[in-house]
Amino acid sequence: MRTYVMPGIGLMKKRLETEKQAISLAVSGIVKRYCQEPSGIKTLETKYDSETGDWYVALGFGQKRAIIKMDSVHATIIKITEI
Repeated sequence: MRTYVMPGIGLMKKRLETEKQAISLAVSGIVKRYCQEPSGIKTLETKYDSETGDWYVALGFGQKRAIIKMDSVHATIIKITEI
């Protein structure tokens, strides 16, 4: 019988490791929430907060702009704020 050891959270790879991955997740969130075409969404700014492990991506689409906050470890959108 084999025993498998699962790595602790500190040893697991982040799921959103790159800016490109964060932008992709943010765009998909806007597509789902606002029924937008991905080609009409522009990346305005990105920021990674190394203390909290969160990505912030600002996107523009149509006449709207939004900031998408994402958890890089769980690769989930935490909050979409229209500005």
